[in-house]
Amino acid sequence: MKTAKASRGMVVAPHYLASQAGLAVLREGGNAVEAAIATAACLCVVYPHMSGLGGDAFWTIYEPEGGRVRCIEGVGLSGSRVSAEALRKAGHKYLPRRGSQAMLTCPGAVSGWSKALEVAAPWASSISSGLPLPLPRLLEDAIYYAEHGFPVSAGQSRLTREGLDELKAQPGFARQFLQDAQPPAPGMRHTLPALARTLRRLGKEGLEAFYQGKLAEDIAAELKEAGSPLTMDDLKAQRAALRDPLQLRFGSGPPVTLYNCPPPSQGVSSLMILGIYNRLAAAANSSQTAATGDSSDNFDLVHGLVESTKLAFLLRDAHLADPEHMRASVESWLKPEFLAELADKIDPAKAMTWHSPETGGDTVWFGVIDSAGRAVSCIQSIYFEFGSGVVLPESGITWHNRSLGFSLDPEHPNRLGPRKRPFHTLNPALAIFDDGRIMPYGCMGGEGQPQTQAALFSRYAWEGYDLQQAISAPRWLLGRAWGDASSSLKLESDFSPEVTRKLKEAGHPVELVPPLNDMMGHAGALVLHSTGPNRGLIEGAADPRSDGAAACW
Repeated sequence: MKTAKASRGMVVAPHYLASQAGLAVLREGGNAVEAAIATAACLCVVYPHMSGLGGDAFWTIYEPEGGRVRCIEGVGLSGSRVSAEALRKAGHKYLPRRGSQAMLTCPGAVSGWSKALEVAAPWASSISSGLPLPLPRLLEDAIYYAEHGFPVSAGQSRLTREGLDELKAQPGFARQFLQDAQPPAPGMRHTLPALARTLRRLGKEGLEAFYQGKLAEDIAAELKEAGSPLTMDDLKAQRAALRDPLQLRFGSGPPVTLYNCPPPSQGVSSLMILGIYNRLAAAANSSQTAATGDSSDNFDLVHGLVESTKLAFLLRDAHLADPEHMRASVESWLKPEFLAELADKIDPAKAMTWHSPETGGDTVWFGVIDSAGRAVSCIQSIYFEFGSGVVLPESGITWHNRSLGFSLDPEHPNRLGPRKRPFHTLNPALAIFDDGRIMPYGCMGGEGQPQTQAALFSRYAWEGYDLQQAISAPRWLLGRAWGDASSSLKLESDFSPEVTRKLKEAGHPVELVPPLNDMMGHAGALVLHSTGPNRGLIEGAADPRSDGAAACW
């Protein structure tokens, strides 16, 4: 989708109702952050298997004034009583996937919303009346759909059905997400009245009420009743943080600077994959990419990006953690000489042996650009589908299971402990081209997020695909897929037979999956042309693998 030059803004999200919620805020004069919060809140309702008040979020925000880029880390800390020893005493050999013992970290998403509004506070004078939109207005659409109902997506229905045996035993789950003890069918009207009440309270009492005050006390009481070790003091200690982004510069083809979030996010991995591949391409005597054909679904591109992914993930898995506990400097991983050194390890015709630890991730990425040219790239998540599976009955909050991002290895920097941030797959990306294009982009899907970002960006920026083609084109996934536990190289079957054959001959354990498969994640992107003859033009694209849409005004 492309808007007219007089466009006032655009929103893209993996559910069309959420895109419309954000667009409505833009139409009323709201800014990009306000529209993003309306979108985020709506996704907590209409995509409840992937997003919720009980989860975490990362933001990358661009301000045209001075070209400033900032990141928000909406990550929940582990509780003060959390320890590996406590889990072992409770009989756990591994980090729990579901239930109260998987509820080890506070949710950071709502604190991230609050921090984003702080960032946007100085913007209000240039928008409409000069006053920020009231919080109840930002939550209005989410409240409406929670109270009056929304159509169950095919994904929610399928994932409820597939996980039913595990999920139905979790406290509060059946009451909130089953109908007559069965998963709701696609298209069935579904309401979330308890969640609606909590959203109304947040609108009235303020976002800080989630962590302190009467609402927080009520949540803490529910946590205790559910058997979680989290306490009221843990909620009070929760804060989102502003961070400087990581960045990677490409001087040609076309010149662009990429931005992503620092640890505990895996944003450095997304940057490294493109950085390694770019050096690999240069070694292959190409000024832009290692592609040898007219289409981006060629062997050189896929093989090069897959091998770059392996090298980036090896460093990620060994070192990424709460930055206060890391021994490595990720900035050094983005230096040109180090990326070139890694690229030299890649055989252009043969796959490296690969086995990666499994990671999961059911997530939502969404993006906003407003009339002033401000851009938001945001990812919000409860991790596994329906997170821990536990739903607090009075507040309607589905609690995440991001504690699975920790390690039980006592020597690992990411080892489980009190008041720590877990490793995070979430990493919202943003690109600023020297020609004036501003591009927020991203994807849900755990292991797939950096890989899809690499496919999307390389196809758009280096291969000349338009934005929708870059997202819709066949994709691949190395490692654990969303909803799948194998570590093969999944390849959508609409790749050409020649590419598939060459990848197999190179030693990749190829597994074909149907086209437009949602295990590849739900990607999205926006591009604002801020200079030149197309100044003011905004392009947007949503993933046909999702229920999403790009909505503009």
